[in-house]
Amino acid sequence: MKKIFVIIALMMLGISVKGQDIQFSQFYAAPIFLNPAFAGSSEMTRFGVNYRNQFPGMDHSLNAYSTYLDHYSFSLNSGFGIIANGVTETMSNLRTSEIGAVYSYRLQLGFNSFLRFGGQASFVSRDADFSSVIFGSMIDPLTGEAGLPSGENLGLDVNHRYLDYHFGMLYTNEMAWLGVSAHHITQPNISFVDDQIAKWPIKYSVHGGISFDLGSGMSRNYMNNVENKKLLVLAFNYKHQDPFNQLDLGTQLVLQPLTLGVWYRGLPTPGLNRPNTESLIGVVGISLGNGLDIGYSYDYTLTKLGIANTSGAHEVSMRFSFLAGSTQNAAGRKSSMPCFRY
Repeated sequence: MKKIFVIIALMMLGISVKGQDIQFSQFYAAPIFLNPAFAGSSEMTRFGVNYRNQFPGMDHSLNAYSTYLDHYSFSLNSGFGIIANGVTETMSNLRTSEIGAVYSYRLQLGFNSFLRFGGQASFVSRDADFSSVIFGSMIDPLTGEAGLPSGENLGLDVNHRYLDYHFGMLYTNEMAWLGVSAHHITQPNISFVDDQIAKWPIKYSVHGGISFDLGSGMSRNYMNNVENKKLLVLAFNYKHQDPFNQLDLGTQLVLQPLTLGVWYRGLPTPGLNRPNTESLIGVVGISLGNGLDIGYSYDYTLTKLGIANTSGAHEVSMRFSFLAGSTQNAAGRKSSMPCFRY
């Protein structure tokens, strides 16, 4: 119990992190952020932290955080969790912070196939400081200097609070998984201006993959319920949030304790003048054997912004997993999913 109290204390520190809706390249290392049906999916108690620094080479960058704690109850066939997300945009000091409660239920369909349903209810706070923002109307067309009144009906320091809801489903068997999720299902109003409506579009995601066993080692890895397996995993994640579409395709080679992966992000469409080809992503992760997994990824920018201008994006993930409660639970972990680790 002492270990759980320490993790909860660390979790509460993460709530003060600032933040907005952003994507993680290592989205399987941020499972609840991806789909609330992942809550409890490891069938262990799990604490994780994700950090992303996007476009550090530009004057104004995005910093994103996600912190989560989840637990699986064998007696209730249910997963429980809490999550805190945050994004800071440095130009306007736009900060979006979210704290949510997550629940999932696992329904057994066959000997080793399962369907999970998950939901999340969150409280969201958005704050901005527009004192350093330069609007087009502020620029003098003769001198090019920004000294004119903006005419914008915005205070220097504004904030907005609202409730947000997410839902997801996840099917798994011994080799594959397929999930769907919908975020911001009530399309909350996020406008900073009184009497104005700016609905947050629903974000849909379809994600899945398949795992191929390349052979087993000799020693058993208790924390991951495998025998040092060598795996090749293929996966995808398609997202739509009006009016944007995006497809991530990736593969990971697991040579325990090391994991190597590569992703392609984009949705190239022949005939378009501006093909949606965003980045290539390299991932490396290590499982330390005591339940601690650490991952690092780097996004190489393929757009016209260029790697020289943006310096890409750096991302770090950390996850600590352990079995809480009866030690008999270890024998029941037959449904451990074949998902990506990072």
